[in-house]
Amino acid sequence: MSPITVVLVDDHLVVRAGLRALLASQPDLEVVGEAGSGEEAVALADSLAPQLVMMDLALGDGIDGVEAIRRIRAGRPDLPVLVFTTYDTDADVVRAVDAGAIGYLLKDSTPQEIFAAVRGAVEGRSVLSPPVASRLLQQMRRPAETLTAREAELLTLLAEGLTNKELGKRLFISEATVKTHLAHIYAKLGVETRAAAVSVALRRDGIR
Repeated sequence: MSPITVVLVDDHLVVRAGLRALLASQPDLEVVGEAGSGEEAVALADSLAPQLVMMDLALGDGIDGVEAIRRIRAGRPDLPVLVFTTYDTDADVVRAVDAGAIGYLLKDSTPQEIFAAVRGAVEGRSVLSPPVASRLLQQMRRPAETLTAREAELLTLLAEGLTNKELGKRLFISEATVKTHLAHIYAKLGVETRAAAVSVALRRDGIR
């Protein structure tokens, strides 16, 4: 099986070198390109056609990571972009997800979390770092929420990147029931995708 091809985007060479070495330790992961700016990231995403782009948000001069994500997704809507950054505010998460990021990973994540996020993103899973997912759970437990307790729990698990089958196993319900709950969540939040549901959930805490 061919390895997952990745383009790294960070304006710090040392960070890119460290991440490249880390991913290279896995036989199924391969870094095929590096970019130090948003503009370069957009160009490499088009020319190298990787399976995943790992993107920092702060990229020095030029366009930032959010705008780079937006442009990459506009040209390659099938290409997942995984944010890898130190910025952990809800506002940053919302901006990145709104731009089209499939996941949001913090740079203090463990190697295992990074590997799982990369593989999950390529499989179409929305992944959030545990601290971000934890805040989402707290917000979803607010009394004013219109979601039921089970729907709130399921939405939080979505942030972990679980598939419908895995959600069913975790909650001890069938995949059909999972799909029903998801339909209700999407309808209540007025969204059509998992990433959008997570974004709306974060914004409901007063984010603008």
